Amino acid sequence: MTLLYALLAVLSVLLLWFGASARVIKQYERGLVFRFGRVRSRLRGPGLAFLLPGVDRLQKVNLQIVTMPVPAQDGITRDNVTVRVDAVVYFKVVDPVLAAVNVQDYHFAVGQTAQTSLRSIIGKSDLDDLLSNRERLNQGLEMMIDSPALEWGIHIDRVEIKDVALPESMKRSMSRQAEAERERRARVISADGELQASHKLAEAARTMADTPAALQLRLLETVVEVAAEKNSTLVLPFPVELLRFLENASSLPSRDRSTMTTE
Repeated sequence: MTLLYALLAVLSVLLLWFGASARVIKQYERGLVFRFGRVRSRLRGPGLAFLLPGVDRLQKVNLQIVTMPVPAQDGITRDNVTVRVDAVVYFKVVDPVLAAVNVQDYHFAVGQTAQTSLRSIIGKSDLDDLLSNRERLNQGLEMMIDSPALEWGIHIDRVEIKDVALPESMKRSMSRQAEAERERRARVISADGELQASHKLAEAARTMADTPAALQLRLLETVVEVAAEKNSTLVLPFPVELLRFLENASSLPSRDRSTMTTE
């Protein structure tokens, strides 16, 4: 009986030791073991990890990509426009030892660096760049954040500017500018159409001048089109050829006209 109690006591001690020393590390985590406050060089991978109770302390580091929204920052652009810009940062831990030892809270450190970098990029950019050239600004912002983050074992995957909020007065000014630009383009297109039409009309006039029969055919087509309308009064012009004949006849000398009359 005493032996049974002793076995139960030993088993209880073993279970307590196992519960105090065993840790489960997930697939997306890595474990850092601190022995007497000093980090061990070997990382613990996914699975079951055993520690020395009272001697070792395990710190888990997440290796997943973290999506961190950057609060909207107020700033003045290089062309003196007040804007409010927010962004989002995607980063992950590439060196768990540096992330755990070199910085107290790498999430907070990355967030503060992103905010200061965003305010800096606003002051160095024009409003047109913030609105239409975000890809280049995103790359510049990523480099500004990634430089100090490398010392913390952090890799910035990418940075994206989400929204640029403008004052209402600036929105109205941009709306008027866009409307004026659209009106200018419409006028240019209309003027270009008029110019092309004038060239075609001039070419048609030269063709009809060289070929009088073409002018007569066009006249007949116009007569047919007008006659197709109901309740319309049609006034026929005097034939052009007859006018030319009379003009030529009036320019002849009196003797030639008498000869033509006799004939």
